[in-house]
Amino acid sequence: MQITVELPEDIARHPDPGREALEALALEGYRSHQLTQFDVGQLLGLSRVQAEDFLARHVDLYDYSTEELEAEADLLHRLHSQV
Repeated sequence: MQITVELPEDIARHPDPGREALEALALEGYRSHQLTQFDVGQLLGLSRVQAEDFLARHVDLYDYSTEELEAEADLLHRLHSQV
């Protein structure tokens, strides 16, 4: 599918406004859970590793809550105590 977008003149003067728009779309789709990492890679023509690298530069891939982090820390402490 091809989508056409009209851009304001100042944005259209950017080096690659089409790519910027596509990347912004991919990032928003990923942040809103509408796109997976695989989808982002397909949309941007990236390998799995490249897609992960792209997302790591722009979003928090490991968005853990405080409770999740504390539970992980407790588990690691218990496991370390058993050794």
